Amino acid sequence: MPPSLRSTLTRLVPGLTSVASVASAGAGELTASIEIPQLNVAEYHRPYVAVWIETPKRAFAANVAVKYDVEMADNEGETWLKDLRQWWRKSGRELDLPLDGVSGPTLPVGTHDITVATSAPALSELPAGNYVLVVEASREVGGRELVRVPFAWGANQSVEASAAGKSELGNITLRISQP
Repeated sequence: MPPSLRSTLTRLVPGLTSVASVASAGAGELTASIEIPQLNVAEYHRPYVAVWIETPKRAFAANVAVKYDVEMADNEGETWLKDLRQWWRKSGRELDLPLDGVSGPTLPVGTHDITVATSAPALSELPAGNYVLVVEASREVGGRELVRVPFAWGANQSVEASAAGKSELGNITLRISQP
């Protein structure tokens, strides 16, 4: 976190200094920047988005995030997660949602960073090797798109990789920093 932003946040949220220091002290991070493009359509609904890691042979490895309407009554938002077809088959149907640290609300138009500490259980247990970050988006009365970003995972190895979608997703950038 840039010092000026930390200073501003510390003034607004007392006690944040210790939280920010713990989070940045010696911790690596995986950050997926996801662009949700502005679409010129008659009826627009925010997309549901799932982000996960799989092997080059497309075996599921770890969940990073799933963004859906978590505030619908009676968990009705979970009903539509099946439209994230690839993610649903690989992981979603086996999960009890919402999932701490993974579930979150839908994303509006714009670029959003999803950051996970490399020390998180799902990531820290990945053996070194080649993987693919997969981002899938599906929108009510809209389309579905999946973008794959290959990367290498290993100790003390920083990564920056990207790919771009063509309709429901824009640029996807993956950055991994190691402590």
